[in-house]
Amino acid sequence: MNLRQKLLLTISALVVLIMTAVTLTVSMRTRTVLEQIEQDRAQALMAEVHGEFQRQGNAISAALARVAVNERVQRIAFDSAQGEDQTQWVHEAAALAQQYQLDFLDIVNSEGTILSSAQAPARFGYHERLAAQNGPFLQNMETSDGTVLGLVCQHPVPAGTAPIYVVGGRKLDSDFLRDLPLPDGMYVWFYTSNEFKLDPSKMIATTPVPMANFADIIPKALASGNDIRGMVRISNERFDHADVLATPMKDQNNTTSAVLLVGSSRRPMLELIQHIRAIAFGITGVGILLAIVASLWVAGKFSRPIEQLAGASREVAAGNLNVQVEPQSRDELGELAESFNRMTRELLEQRERLLQAERVAAWRELARRLAHELKNPLFPLQITVENLLRSRDLPPAEFEEVFQECAHTLLDEIMHLKAIISRFSDFSKMPQPQLQDVQVNSLIEKAATLHRPQIQEAPRTIKLHLELDPKASSAMLDPDLLHRVLSNLILNALDAMPGGGTLTLATHAEGDSIIISVSDSGVGLTPEERDRLFTPYYTSKQHGTGLGLAIVQSVISDHNGTISVQSAPGKGTAFIIRLPRNAQAKPEMAGAKA
Repeated sequence: MNLRQKLLLTISALVVLIMTAVTLTVSMRTRTVLEQIEQDRAQALMAEVHGEFQRQGNAISAALARVAVNERVQRIAFDSAQGEDQTQWVHEAAALAQQYQLDFLDIVNSEGTILSSAQAPARFGYHERLAAQNGPFLQNMETSDGTVLGLVCQHPVPAGTAPIYVVGGRKLDSDFLRDLPLPDGMYVWFYTSNEFKLDPSKMIATTPVPMANFADIIPKALASGNDIRGMVRISNERFDHADVLATPMKDQNNTTSAVLLVGSSRRPMLELIQHIRAIAFGITGVGILLAIVASLWVAGKFSRPIEQLAGASREVAAGNLNVQVEPQSRDELGELAESFNRMTRELLEQRERLLQAERVAAWRELARRLAHELKNPLFPLQITVENLLRSRDLPPAEFEEVFQECAHTLLDEIMHLKAIISRFSDFSKMPQPQLQDVQVNSLIEKAATLHRPQIQEAPRTIKLHLELDPKASSAMLDPDLLHRVLSNLILNALDAMPGGGTLTLATHAEGDSIIISVSDSGVGLTPEERDRLFTPYYTSKQHGTGLGLAIVQSVISDHNGTISVQSAPGKGTAFIIRLPRNAQAKPEMAGAKA
């Protein structure tokens, strides 16, 4: 992954993360605020319902106060105190309830005996527990149609010596809920039972909801006797839910007899959050597009100069010190380009100075070695000539003998000089490689076959071992030059094993390269010898010229390959040659040798 792609991914990921964080933050904050608003609305509505209960109770209490001062009720109070027959008042409560618009009305004496009942005349003479308070309370009232929940008050009748009470109220039904001023999105339900097994007939509702939807909230409110909050599904529509507050309602005995439920629709909140998310997704998409555009601009502004510097650095690493980078700005990237160009110029100057110093050192070493090589045969030549000069006064027979001996000596030394000059000439003008498709393993086997008799006839025991990789098949090489390289390395390996050992020739395919190794188990090399091994005219042999390995390195270099040596004293030596399969002769070398 290049720098441009990394910048694109980084900026895009940063935009997505920021937009996601903003969306989540706004959604969560919006949800929190709206939930608090809905809770406040539910609390306000609950307070309104309780206020309506209080207003209804006050109205009932006022009606009972008027009933208490009614002339017929006053007469019942006096007659009851005088012990009159009570059956004469059985139907009085019904007429009074109708007159004062009460759903329930009982006339009860101080002992709790019902003297008259409007809703259940048959309960005449039944005992009823009087409330300890005069305020409104809930009570299950027995009627001819069954038990119904009512909002009830009681009021004493201020007449007679033995007090009596009027107990009355109104039914809590759907008409009661319809009178409540409900805002949009608010619901009220009234469960008029204290049974844990939910009975749909006991539910009074402004909006019908399946009873099963309250299964998680009404039983908990009945069991705990405290307010319970929960969520209720209003319908099967996606957002049709409501946050519900369930409040247990107490009767005159402080026992839970009903549950009042107030709900606030979640639809506006959920739709608003959905709308916010849709807007956020749209903004995120636009942000990603802007991130792509920004990353392309950044790539053009910053990554392109960096890519140019990286490419130029690769060329420098490959050996091209003439590369220059055009500065495209005056900022730090421009300064970096200028510094790179200054570095390459300095490297080029240093390389020229180094090459010049190496040439001088090489020619000095070459001159020293050549002078040394030429000096060795000159001394015998000088002695031979001096002998000839001294022997010219000898008798002819003796002079002839001395002359023949000196002539042979002169010819031998002259041939030695010619050999030295010939080797120097060969090293100075190595032929250009003539590349052709060569079977590398076959070339290794041919070299091994050529030297096998020499190995077998050696006075010490040397084992020849071939390890040829079938994948190291063909390559573009000069077979003659490579054969010369292999022969030179094999002869060096044989010389390095004076006490015998193992000579191993191996090939190995590695990608687009072929690796050839020539290793021995001989005496090995010291670090100093290993470092100077390929220096021309350096040799550790008594009769060596020091040009063999220099020629080997030159041939491998002309094939665009490399040669390295691995060795340690007493652990043998291994020459590792790495050649490309499709080698090409170096043009500068070809021009130099032409």
